[in-house]
Amino acid sequence: MDNAEFMLLALETSKQALPNCLPNPPVGCVIVRNGHVIATGFTHEVGSHHAEIDALSKISGTLEDCDMYVTLEPCSFIGRTPSCAMEIVKRKVRRLYVAIIDPHVKNNGKGIDIIKEAHIPVVVGLCSQQVSSFLTPYLCLS
Repeated sequence: MDNAEFMLLALETSKQALPNCLPNPPVGCVIVRNGHVIATGFTHEVGSHHAEIDALSKISGTLEDCDMYVTLEPCSFIGRTPSCAMEIVKRKVRRLYVAIIDPHVKNNGKGIDIIKEAHIPVVVGLCSQQVSSFLTPYLCLS
């Protein structure tokens, strides 16, 4: 599989979030080591795991040899759940691929900034068209 295929798998995984994740957006996440998917995750009901944390909870240790694919920018802030961006930094993911930036006023690039400040490379825009067409109706702008 290539990077686009992993992101499209994250998109398919995100569909498992519906309808329980609402009003949060249905986000999907895939973690890959040596070209093989080792964990997937999706957003659960409000107050429960976001997609990244769902996937991270299925594996232990640091992920310095793993890439993460997520359909929406990881959250930067602590609300009912911890900051996904901070958890990604803690687990030392090697590289992060993000389909689209979260337009929510509390995030909107801040999650990416946290991860980049930790010297984790971030690639934004992978399969953005396919992900946007699915995810846009669920995104909150405020």
